[in-house]
Amino acid sequence: MSTKLVRALRNKSYQQRLDILGLTSLEKRVNRDLIEVYKILTGKENIDPAQLFESTDSNYNLCGHHLKLHKQPCRLDIQKYFFSQRIMNEWNVLLATIVDALSVNTFKRRLDEHYRNMEN
Repeated sequence: MSTKLVRALRNKSYQQRLDILGLTSLEKRVNRDLIEVYKILTGKENIDPAQLFESTDSNYNLCGHHLKLHKQPCRLDIQKYFFSQRIMNEWNVLLATIVDALSVNTFKRRLDEHYRNMEN
């Protein structure tokens, strides 16, 4: 955890360090990334999805949703952490009921419910 690199905050909890440094938790950052992927893939952003993602081109019925992405193998570590690569595993395991949302707000609400249910 890079927040522990700040000496004065080492004895604080993770949440306290985030609050003091004005940072968001990893879970919230992943949520924001998933929201952005949803907006790109559903045409709600003015970005061509083909520039960032390669969709699965299988003709058979896949478990999950119809917007699954194909993850290319990465030769370099830097490629693994690029937005379009690091988010794919999280995106591909989402339920169809989440991904099939008609609006961004519905997607956000369903995503939040999904993570709340995972905690319980």
